[in-house]
This record gives sequence, structure tokens and C-alpha cells, in this order.
Amino acid sequence: MAEQIVNLDDTRYQVQPKLIHPHPSWEAGGLMEYLCSMYGKKMLTGQQIGVTMTPPELDLLYEYTGKYPAVAGFDFMDYSPSRAERGRVCRDTDLAVDWWREGGIVTFCWHWNAPKDLIDLPPNAAWNSGFYTKATTFDVAKGMSDPASEEYHLLLRDIDVIAGQLKVLQKAKVPVLWRPLHEASGGWFWWGAKGPQPCIALWKLMYERMTKHHGLDNLIWVWNGQHGDWYPGDEYVDIIGEDIYSPECDYSSQKERFHTAEKYSTARKIIALSENGVIPDPDEMLKDGVPWAWNCTWYGSFVFREEGGRRFYSNQYTELAQLIKTYQHPLTVTREELPVWKEYMKSSSDVSKL
Repeated sequence: MAEQIVNLDDTRYQVQPKLIHPHPSWEAGGLMEYLCSMYGKKMLTGQQIGVTMTPPELDLLYEYTGKYPAVAGFDFMDYSPSRAERGRVCRDTDLAVDWWREGGIVTFCWHWNAPKDLIDLPPNAAWNSGFYTKATTFDVAKGMSDPASEEYHLLLRDIDVIAGQLKVLQKAKVPVLWRPLHEASGGWFWWGAKGPQPCIALWKLMYERMTKHHGLDNLIWVWNGQHGDWYPGDEYVDIIGEDIYSPECDYSSQKERFHTAEKYSTARKIIALSENGVIPDPDEMLKDGVPWAWNCTWYGSFVFREEGGRRFYSNQYTELAQLIKTYQHPLTVTREELPVWKEYMKSSSDVSKL
């Protein structure tokens, strides 16, 4: 079986490990170099964890496959001030530090609970659904058009809170595949409810605030807007992500979505399957020449079912035989196959030039 997904001479998948941050951390630069070196040759396996104090997904995958995914997905959701003030607590930052120290790669999204104006009418518009457009009247367009507004200052407040968590990761020398404002073009999240321009402005504000004001240099910026009209520009994007929830047990490569994502930018950008329900079949990816850099299966019922107080792998989306095939396939990379990061980065001749 072929050990690579595309011809090495195909320049479409030869991405230079140059981050948009002018002076990225040693770890972020090294991770980007690794991702670029693997792009077009391997897909990193990945799994999002549930937003609970004891998420079961990673250990359950190990129980059934004997391997851990290369990438683990975390969420800053319960650090959102409008959730924290209602008693929510979160330990995803600590879990992410542990994951990196155990050899894995960290990606974070942020289901950003609206800073104010939560409708709070259960069951469909409860406060804990405050990242959805249906559960808040918060006006991102007003905030981004008026820096003197309460909305703008609350946006800054919330960004600063999450920057504080990212600083914990920075201090621990954890590089982060950072994927904020995801799926904006769908409109179901408040940051996309007013169209592309306010969302693009918010993306740029977040980048400037986190990079220049807070000095965060450990972030690799993964844009996941899912439509070209929402693209903020190459100078604000390191990697492009697509979220795809195909029908149950549809193991196709999703080549149409991959080729759509290629068109968001005229520059060469790594393209990842930043969320998925079903994991594409590696053989289908090889056949179609679709080199997703990594996948990140969503949590909960996409992975397990509960019965009699116990958790079992769920065959509903990706059947167990298919999962095992994927984790054992020569195209894919699990955590056990990742480099020892300190050694990899010390041996890399280009990291210091980034």
C-alpha cells in the first residue's frame, strides 16, 4: 500500500512552515514544521473530548484500539465569563498541558457564551446554550462598529479571559492549534449571526489583542469559517479547517469539501478536518488524493454509548472495525508515532529561522 497520499513533487502540498506570528515560540514553530513535513503524506488521528470534569473519550479509544489519537481537542467554553459567573468550572487547560507532556498535540476551540443578552428560556434558549444565535440577542455587529460600546468592551473582556488560559499553556510551553470563531458562515453561532464583516473584524481584533497586547506566541491560527466570503486574509490564517458531519458510516474522503477549502486562499495552506462525525476511510483518501492534515472526531455519542452504567464504543457513526483499521493504517499517525518533541525540535535545522 502507498505510504504517501500525493506525489512529493506536487507543489500544492508543499507548505512552508512560516507562521503568521512574526516571532513564534520555539514549540509553535517546531510543531508547524512537523505538520508541514507530514502534510500530503500522513493524516494525524484526532479526538475531541467532552466538556466534563472526567472526559472518557481518549481512554475509551485506547481501550478499543490500543492507541491514543495524535491530536486531542479541548474547549474553553466553560471559561467564558457568562458561564463562569453562573458556576461553571473547567479544567481543559490543565488536561491540555498533561496531554502535551504525554506527547500529544493540542487543539482548542471556544464555544464562546455570549458576553451578555442571554435569552435564558429553557429548553431551547437556556443560558448554557448562549453560544447559539437562538439563545442570545447579543449584537456582534454593534460591538465591532463602535469601540465605545458596552458590547465592544465585553468582547475585549472575554478575549482577555481566554488569553489568560492561553498564557498558562504558553508558560507550560504548549503550542496550540487555536480554532476560534468556528463555523461562522453557518450563522448558528452569534459571532456569525450578522454576516461576514463583523466576524472578520472580530477575528482580526482577537489576533491583534492576543498577539500584540498579551504577547501570545504559542498559537497556530486555524481558521474554520467554511466559506470564502468569511476569509480574513492570509496574514491572519496559518491553517484552514473544515468541519464535516457526513451521514452515519459514510467513509468517503469528502474530496469536494477539501477542494472547496483549497480555494479559500491563493496561498498554500495546510487543510485539516477540524471536526468530523464519521472518520474518512484512509484508503478512500489515498484513492482520491485528499490529504487532510488531521481529523478530530466529535465527542459523546460519536464515540460511545452508555448501558447499565458502563460505556461502550458506539458503532453508530464510525464502526469499530473501521476505527481499528484507521488507527492501524500506514497513512495515519497516532500519539505513539509522534516524535519526542524536545528531541525533534532540537534536531530541526529550520525552527530557529521561523
